[in-house]
Amino acid sequence: MDDYPLLNLFLTMMFLFLWVLWFFLLFKVVTDIFRDHSLSGWTKAAWLIFVIVLPYAGVLVYLIARGRGMGRREVKEAENREAAFRQYVRQAADDGGTGAGGGHVADLAKLSELREKGHLSQEEYEKAKEKLLA
Repeated sequence: MDDYPLLNLFLTMMFLFLWVLWFFLLFKVVTDIFRDHSLSGWTKAAWLIFVIVLPYAGVLVYLIARGRGMGRREVKEAENREAAFRQYVRQAADDGGTGAGGGHVADLAKLSELREKGHLSQEEYEKAKEKLLA
């Protein structure tokens, strides 16, 4: 351990961290190139070639030129995922987890409506409700 002082260990760890950070940024830029629907195919290919051939300059130029739009696209993608998740949860709650379309909530509402209209007696309503919830 005497051959490798503590400062060199610190610098090695810092360079390793920066190297991982660089790859993260590179993958983020490449992902954004493909996510951007406003770019044509040729423009995407040109950016990709620029980022691959001259990675440091390519990523820095991309961040300077398109960084603000990159942030907007990231926020829009997160909002779309959140909306899809909320829609899924809402649908699962309405279906009662069965995936059948109406689910327990809708069936209970129909039973209650039939009872209020007088088509079902209280006794029939309770039996149907127990059967539905069982």
